[in-house]
Amino acid sequence: MQIGIDSFASAMLSNEHGTVISAVDAMSELLDRIEAADQVGLDVFGIGEHHRKEFLDSAPAIILAAAAARTKRIRLTSAVTVLSAADPVRVFQNFATLDLISKGRAELVVGRGSFIEAFPLFGFNLQEYDELFIEKLELFLAIRENEFVTWSGRYRAPLKNQPVYPRPLQKQMPVWLGVGGTPESFARAGSLGLPLMVAIIGGETHRFRPLVDIYRSAGQRAGYAPDQLQVGLHSLGYVAQTTDAAVADYFTGYAETMTRIGKERGWPPVTRAQFNAQIGPKGALLVGGPDEVAEKILAHSAALGGISRVTFQMDNANLSHAKLLQSIELIGTRVAPLLRK
Repeated sequence: MQIGIDSFASAMLSNEHGTVISAVDAMSELLDRIEAADQVGLDVFGIGEHHRKEFLDSAPAIILAAAAARTKRIRLTSAVTVLSAADPVRVFQNFATLDLISKGRAELVVGRGSFIEAFPLFGFNLQEYDELFIEKLELFLAIRENEFVTWSGRYRAPLKNQPVYPRPLQKQMPVWLGVGGTPESFARAGSLGLPLMVAIIGGETHRFRPLVDIYRSAGQRAGYAPDQLQVGLHSLGYVAQTTDAAVADYFTGYAETMTRIGKERGWPPVTRAQFNAQIGPKGALLVGGPDEVAEKILAHSAALGGISRVTFQMDNANLSHAKLLQSIELIGTRVAPLLRK
């Protein structure tokens, strides 16, 4: 099982004194954390894509390219690229360039995103949310497979035997399909034979098993071998020396962030009782001490029929850089060895 970190490049992180740091410092510290993840042997680091004041990740390929120059082994991926609101040609070029800079360590997780700001920002109709993604994913995969591309669609000018450069170092740059909770998305990933990254940020993880089964069934019907149909799990999480310490560090910032986001979506405020359920055996949050978190990930893997990758998204709780570095070290030195056994 591969283990990694996802970040949304929060612009609202505080230092150890509780003062919000500058965007320059937040970006510098993020690069330090990616370097630390590489040094402790984690497998992958992902950068999200948002177009909001509280995040600095509107150009993830640039952040990942800066990280590539400071790392040696860790794979560098988006988490996710909002392909619906982007030009697939430019996305491919950006990540192919990243692949060259990183000497073959670039990946993408592509999806439609959980926020909608990208659609009006880039002039797309939110009512065409699904149609945009289907067409742009088709084009992106065509570019990945072919140096010269002939293609036409509704939302972009056609290509007629048009070469797309640069080409990545990897023969086939990995592309995961990021999904939330719609059966159609799981079936689409399976029918295309793409590895699946499931974002489970709340509820009980085992309840996603029927959707994962849809993915695997669709993939097998399309002729893909079971070992081609990888499942990854993206979860909110944080690891400290003990579970009590992790909860003490994480809860307040997590509750503030999720309550603020939830207010936009009509969700009720986060309560301590809800949080306790989420860090329990079946809850989605990976918050606790190393042994407890490793045990929970293995239980989640069993509940989903086996996962090949898990990533922690933990800069959503206003934790200091020092706390985040400590957690990355514990994930690399304590959690990862238990999972790799």
